[in-house]
Amino acid sequence: MPHPFPALIVVDVQRAFDEWEAVGKRRNNPDAVARIANLLKAFRTNRAPIFHIRHEGTKPNSTFLPSRSGYAVKDEAREEAGEPVIVKRVNSAFIGTDLETRLRAAGITTLVICGATTNHCVETTTRMAGNLGFDARLVRDATWTFDRVGPDGDTHSAEEIHAMTLSNLNGEFARIVTSDDVNASFAAR
Repeated sequence: MPHPFPALIVVDVQRAFDEWEAVGKRRNNPDAVARIANLLKAFRTNRAPIFHIRHEGTKPNSTFLPSRSGYAVKDEAREEAGEPVIVKRVNSAFIGTDLETRLRAAGITTLVICGATTNHCVETTTRMAGNLGFDARLVRDATWTFDRVGPDGDTHSAEEIHAMTLSNLNGEFARIVTSDDVNASFAAR
C-alpha cells in the first residue's frame, strides 16, 4: 500500500561545508539550511517520513572523514529519535546503502530532496531516484552549491551551476519545487 506522505531526503547537511566557506569558497542560497530546518519541522509535524543522508569521506584528506569535525551534521538539520541516518561513501544515496529497500518496504513513492551540494550528491541522488521510478521533487531553495573552475579554466558561479543543474533535472528526473510548494502541499491535506 502506498505511503500517504512523501519522504524527505536530507542530503549531506554537514559541517564540512561551513569549513569550505571559512577558507573562502563561495556558495549560493545562503538561506538553504534555514529552509531545510523548516522542511524538517513540517515533515515532523505531519509525521511524514524523514531520511538523513551523511557522506563519509574515503580519501585521507577528506573533510568528511568520520574522525574530522566536518563529518558532523549541522545543528539545524540534526536527526531526532526514530529518524534513520544512512551513511554513503559515493555521490548517490542509493549506492551501497539500503535506502531504496527502506523506501519500498514503507510504500514510499514520492521523495522530496534537499541538501548539499546541488550539482554533486543532491543531483546524483535525484537522478537515481527518477531512474528508479520514484516521483522525485527537488527543493530548489533548500539546496546549494559552490563556485567551481571548469576544465577550460573558466570560473562558473554557484548561481550558474545551481540553475544549470535544476535545468538538467527538471522534467526528466524530477519536478523542481520550492520549500513553499512543499509546505503548501501539507496545508492542502
